[in-house]
Amino acid sequence: MQDVFQQLVWVALGSVLGGPARYFVSGFVGRRVGETFPWGTVAVNVSGAFAAGMIAAAAIGGVFPTSVAWQFAVTGFLGSYTTVSSFSLQTLALARDGQIMRAGGNVVLSLALCLSAVALGYISGSAALGVGAP
Repeated sequence: MQDVFQQLVWVALGSVLGGPARYFVSGFVGRRVGETFPWGTVAVNVSGAFAAGMIAAAAIGGVFPTSVAWQFAVTGFLGSYTTVSSFSLQTLALARDGQIMRAGGNVVLSLALCLSAVALGYISGSAALGVGAP
């Protein structure tokens, strides 16, 4: 039971940092680029996907030898930082407002960029750590 409690503490600590980071990055991008398209959410999800790829490479390379770092960084921080719920709600709002092209663009752009970012993050992390590529 102690082990589960410790895991929850690491996840919670990561989450405490990930939520405010998402709020800051999303707001910063939205204020700079505009709010007519959910660029802030796209930026958060793409940067989070890139970080997840790098961390996955680091885990394979032995940099994350315990589950504690993964629980803190990926489950906690990135789980709180990236958000499929905001993406889903914003896409639905665009569609309901009759902006079908923007809604579809958000889906296609987010999927393409996030998959590319996680792959690039993994490749970058693998190269930096000298571990095998996917």
